[in-house]
Amino acid sequence: MALKSTIFKATLSIADIDNSYYADHALTLARHPSETDERMMVRLAALALNAWQLQAVCNGDGTLAFGAGLSDPDDPDVSLTDFTGRKRLWIEVGQPEDKPLSKACSKTDAVIVYPFHHAAEVWWKGIENKLSRLDKVQVWRIPSEASQQLATLAERSMQLQATVQEGALTLSSQRGSVDVEPVRWK
Repeated sequence: MALKSTIFKATLSIADIDNSYYADHALTLARHPSETDERMMVRLAALALNAWQLQAVCNGDGTLAFGAGLSDPDDPDVSLTDFTGRKRLWIEVGQPEDKPLSKACSKTDAVIVYPFHHAAEVWWKGIENKLSRLDKVQVWRIPSEASQQLATLAERSMQLQATVQEGALTLSSQRGSVDVEPVRWK
């Protein structure tokens, strides 16, 4: 019998000062049995960092949502879909291969990858040349220390505040606060 995903609920209040985006999001995250709290919280951080595009790209008339995650490799970890059903933003977390990213480029306007694991540098050295030809792809490294700290905020029911200023994210809850400063690799 297959193990079921664990459901997490989050109320995320976003204040993106860089992009003048302020909104509350009620989110449901399904954590696959093989997914860690660290990876799940990096998905949530990726959503917070890109929520402003809901207004900028879709004029507020779209859907920003988590994908099926590890249970469906053909579905993004986070996506922005406009009112016509067209995917406008495809976000992957971790260290995906180049072929799925190339395939994602054909289905969306932009692809963002957030590698976070301590082995991300090794992954990047191996894939950098392959991704250089994919104009739609951006790669933003989440420092390992920050991703590990994000895991400490994980709860089945979360009340989170996200502040984005000067490209950095501060994610806070009653459990504490974590600063995330993504580094652009591509």
